[in-house]
Amino acid sequence: MADITRRLGWRHLRGAPTAHVRHHRGGKLLHDGPGLSFWFRALTAALSEVPVDDRELAMTFHARTSDFQDVAVQATVTYRVSDPALAAARLDFSIDPDTGVWRGAPLEQLGTLLTETAQQHALDVLARTTLSAALVDGVAAVRERVAAGLAAEPRLPSTGIEVVAVRVVALRPEPEVERALRTPARELIQQEADRATYERRAVAVERERAIAENELDSQIELARREEQLVDQRGTNARREAEEHAAADAVRAGAEAARTVRLAQAEAERSVKLAEAEAERSVRLTDAEAARTVKLADAEAARSVRLARAEAEGAREVGEARAQAQAAWLRVHGEVDVATLHALTGTRLAENLPNIESVTVSPDVLTGLLARFGTGERA
Repeated sequence: MADITRRLGWRHLRGAPTAHVRHHRGGKLLHDGPGLSFWFRALTAALSEVPVDDRELAMTFHARTSDFQDVAVQATVTYRVSDPALAAARLDFSIDPDTGVWRGAPLEQLGTLLTETAQQHALDVLARTTLSAALVDGVAAVRERVAAGLAAEPRLPSTGIEVVAVRVVALRPEPEVERALRTPARELIQQEADRATYERRAVAVERERAIAENELDSQIELARREEQLVDQRGTNARREAEEHAAADAVRAGAEAARTVRLAQAEAERSVKLAEAEAERSVRLTDAEAARTVKLADAEAARSVRLARAEAEGAREVGEARAQAQAAWLRVHGEVDVATLHALTGTRLAENLPNIESVTVSPDVLTGLLARFGTGERA
């Protein structure tokens, strides 16, 4: 779309390099070409813009084969406007002088023309082709026929349109028919898969059998070697037993000789110990007898000394007691009766137990006072 700006009642158009612009005023062509830029007045200018770049037109339509099966055709047509002046004369490419937008829909007209023309030639080819042939070779056949038909179509050059390329993307039947057509191939593929599975299983079984045979051979070889090993172990065991027996005999002889020597040495040691013990016992007995005699003599002398000392001590104690008793009697014989009574009370008080309180009755007190009074008068 052309870029149009306004300036003081004038309009300025700036076109794109891929857009062919034609400017008429009063029936005269003033500007003609792609990528133009010019000033014009909106009231007197007639403008048209024709795209000259390559354009893609995608189309999808349905067709019927010779065996009355519906197929969908997906194709793409690449075209361009080779003669912009002719295209502007045959189709309405005029633009609004204020906005630069097409007044009509020229590209939709071109699309309809190309689609209907291509569809006509594709239907013509598929109507004479079976479904199976169309699915196998229909893409190339339809592409060639549509390209040839568009190249031979007289209306396209007269409109200034050039077809650049034609591509047929796919030819697809209805979903039910497509599933039905896929079934034999799927069955064949499944059969091939099953056959491959069976072959793989057969190979696996054969390999397992070979592995089992190898294992059996290995077990047989192991059993034979184990038998040899058992025989060798038996031989080694017998040889080892014989060697152990010989070694045991040698050890038994040596042990017997050592035992005899030890017994003899023990007997000799026992005899020597007995002799030494007897000699020591004799010496101990003699020493004990001498010590006993000495102890008896010492004990007798000590007893005599103790008896003499005790007799002397008893004599001296008796004499001392006799002297003390005589002195005591002499002293008591010289004192009066009242003093003796007082000494008696004193001794009695010294020998009596601890008395905390004494209760004296009037009768006893009266008697004592009477005695004291009598004594004082005497």
